[in-house]
Amino acid sequence: MVIAVNTRFLLTDYLEGYGNFIYETFKRITQNHPEQQFIFIFDRPYDERFVFGKNVKAVVTGPAARHPLLWKLWYDIKVPAVLRKYKADVFVSCDGFCSLRTKVPQCLVVHDLAFLHYPSFIKKSHLLFYKRYTPKFLTKAISVATVSEFSRQDIITQYKTDATKIDLVFNGVKEIFQPVSDEDKAATKNKYTDGKEYFVYAGAIHPRKNLMNLLKAFSVFKKRQQTNMKLVLAGRLAWKYESFKEKLKSYKYRNDVVMTGYVDDKELFQLIGSAYGMVYPSLLEGFGVPVLEAMQCDVPVITSANSSMQEIAKDAALYVDANSHNNIADKMMLLYKDENLRKELILKGRQIAKQYNWDKTADLLWQNILKAGK
Repeated sequence: MVIAVNTRFLLTDYLEGYGNFIYETFKRITQNHPEQQFIFIFDRPYDERFVFGKNVKAVVTGPAARHPLLWKLWYDIKVPAVLRKYKADVFVSCDGFCSLRTKVPQCLVVHDLAFLHYPSFIKKSHLLFYKRYTPKFLTKAISVATVSEFSRQDIITQYKTDATKIDLVFNGVKEIFQPVSDEDKAATKNKYTDGKEYFVYAGAIHPRKNLMNLLKAFSVFKKRQQTNMKLVLAGRLAWKYESFKEKLKSYKYRNDVVMTGYVDDKELFQLIGSAYGMVYPSLLEGFGVPVLEAMQCDVPVITSANSSMQEIAKDAALYVDANSHNNIADKMMLLYKDENLRKELILKGRQIAKQYNWDKTADLLWQNILKAGK
């Protein structure tokens, strides 16, 4: 079988979200199925480390698909040409988009429908594209995969998609995320927080991540506890970050907030693993990988009681109303005061994290690919 894969999110400079999903699953799928031929379709020059084996051929077809007009060109003209040239039996796309101009069977991965629930948090041109074409993509695809039961039910409810068409594949956690030694914890704290304890948030600086409410919660926490605890925000500046940075300038506790910018996995694992606790108050997630990354590092988690997080973390996290900064602050104070609770969450989180891994995700995605390629 010739399996073509949309790999435009395998970016040399950084891997996030879709890129991590593609990298971790197809590194395994290509190695587990050496008898199959894989065509990796890039929209810009690629790093050779993304060519995982002799059964992988990388093809670059531009222009780089960076906005809706180029998305349309890339998926409906450029990709079909590659599929024809290499006689693909199936096309796999893990970013929620597929081609409407090919007869090749397609496997589509849709992580979430955040654009429907929080339309103001996405560029208008992107929002119009998503709204117009997502139902067409879901109809066009032979098989659909998603990462949580929350997202699966959302797709079924919003688009009346046949439930038998959608399979759960979940997400995994990279093996690099492990408990950090006391020596490394001390070094990380010295590097970022002058040796002080800190809460960590990991992810993009984006309105949907609810970081303004996190800052408000941190203010309440600091006022009530009179502590030298810091807050570390580990992630790149994404959409509409200017407003957040501007408000941070006049924030009372701005000297206790550390913004790291984008960090690679090696540094991120140290930042998460050295934290007193993770606070992940996102308004909506299809899965919420940082929650499991923290649990795998033996770090207790506070997260939102919405979308997928309770489904994934079960009783191993403290849950908050993401719209209430006071509720977030209450849980931060609870974790800070109750060492026994903190230890209990660490133990429970360790067990939850074991249930998710990229080997499992790759196997489930492979079954979904076969479903489309029959």
